Amino acid sequence: MRTIDGQTLRQMLVSAANNLYNHYPEIDALNVFPVPDGDTGMNMNLTLASGSKEIANKADEDVFTIASSFSKGLLMGARGNSGVITSQIFRGFADSLKGKNGISTNDLAEAFLNGSQVAYKAVMRPVEGTILTVIRESSTALVDYVSENEVSLEKAMQYMLEQAQASLDRTPELLPVLKEVGVVDSGGAGLCTILFGMNEALKGNFIEKNKVEAMTSDSDKSNLASFKEDDEFGYCTEFIMRLGPDSTKKAFNETRFKNWLLAQGNSLVVVRDDDIVKVHVHVLTPGKVLSYAQDYGEFIKLKIENMTEQHTQLVNKPEEPRKQETKKEPSKDYGMVAISAGKGIDQFFIDLGVDKIVSGGQTMNPSIEDIVKAIRETDAKSVFVFPNNSNIIMAALQASDVLADEVKVHVITTKTIPQGIVAASSFSPDLSDKENIKNMKDAIKHIKSGSVTYAIKDTVIDGVNVTKDYFMGISDKKIIACEKKPLNALYKLLGHMVKSDSYLITILVGQDVKDEDIDLITTRLSKKYPEAELDVRRGDQPVYSFLVGVE
Repeated sequence: MRTIDGQTLRQMLVSAANNLYNHYPEIDALNVFPVPDGDTGMNMNLTLASGSKEIANKADEDVFTIASSFSKGLLMGARGNSGVITSQIFRGFADSLKGKNGISTNDLAEAFLNGSQVAYKAVMRPVEGTILTVIRESSTALVDYVSENEVSLEKAMQYMLEQAQASLDRTPELLPVLKEVGVVDSGGAGLCTILFGMNEALKGNFIEKNKVEAMTSDSDKSNLASFKEDDEFGYCTEFIMRLGPDSTKKAFNETRFKNWLLAQGNSLVVVRDDDIVKVHVHVLTPGKVLSYAQDYGEFIKLKIENMTEQHTQLVNKPEEPRKQETKKEPSKDYGMVAISAGKGIDQFFIDLGVDKIVSGGQTMNPSIEDIVKAIRETDAKSVFVFPNNSNIIMAALQASDVLADEVKVHVITTKTIPQGIVAASSFSPDLSDKENIKNMKDAIKHIKSGSVTYAIKDTVIDGVNVTKDYFMGISDKKIIACEKKPLNALYKLLGHMVKSDSYLITILVGQDVKDEDIDLITTRLSKKYPEAELDVRRGDQPVYSFLVGVE
């Protein structure tokens, strides 16, 4: 093949998204740290799915239209650092194709190289041994290869994939923690999975989604393309299910269950109370959802409504004359947005004056579009955003860029919930943006953050023996202790964090902790640290038994 046209490129990109969907659990499993946050595969999967939906129905022949539409979809759907970096790779890829109707071998090499350069610029402190290294080394190798050899597009794409896989295999040599745990970089693995899907489609072997998700007709594909994040199409599916019995049903993993459902549609709500699970989700194929859910239990109640039919009836109503819209000035000077997970933490932020809460955290990062929407809804001239997770900061910064012409957005790079709390509590409406930013950053410097969560695998990190299903006390990403019981892990963690000059200990209690344990913790710590003020409250966060802040 001498030239890739728009429709061939569309096939390559959709095939890439499908391949990533088929393999994202394997990428999640390449988790270095033994905490239940192996979400790189899911973040990249949801990011690619957003781009795929954007081009699924496009019939354009020129490659720039396809590439730029795909890039736009990736940007707004990007989740986590891996998703944002992937969106930047394809942003650079698309920018390189401007004014081109087709892609030659040299164009392909330059597009990938530009993608690498744009991705590096988007990261404040690039780390080698990651997805960035894989795209840089493979794209640079491809440019050299096509400049020295006259090759077909198929050979060029195959070479790109081989170089990416070779680069991925070298990542443990560049990032010691990968070598210590015995894995390759998960983001780089995701990129190789994307390139494999593109390569297969170019060879004529288009990759479909796994059989359980494969669509059987063109009309199904057309429907999927029109199923956007905020559209009221498809079926509103609600059910209440009793889990088990263990003898005939699969073990229920709430995070995996939510992630699978989220990949099928939107407007997802999952509430679990002991062995009862209540679900609300908007999907195109409710039968698949019900079949999947029934692997874990039996239904108590079901309700399915056809929203497409409701939409059609509304569309066919006579259109009323529209009033001319005028751009409305923001109603207030300042607003605050926080990313949070847990009813108690949400309320904590609201009590501090935060206007909008974006649901998300370690196991499910919000998309750029989620953050953009929340910022707009503050209806403020200047908005402070607290990501509260290192894997959400890049998405928040990209959301800020998206809104650069609409509103002043200040991303305070909080990496933990305790940091977000002290930053939000430092806000004063009587101060300027600059003064508030300084105060927030100063407050972050003076708080130590810790957490207690369960280990997902046996490993050794920094000399600490970690046992699967035991509880780890973690301070600033360093494992301090691994104990059979969460309270013991908490006590050892505090023993490391609390110093003679510590004056405030804040403990946010997770969903899995009983009320009587809260009383026990309060009594014990009040006696052990009498000089420090103690604030123990329910955060109701998932995954983490305790989130700790020490000032």
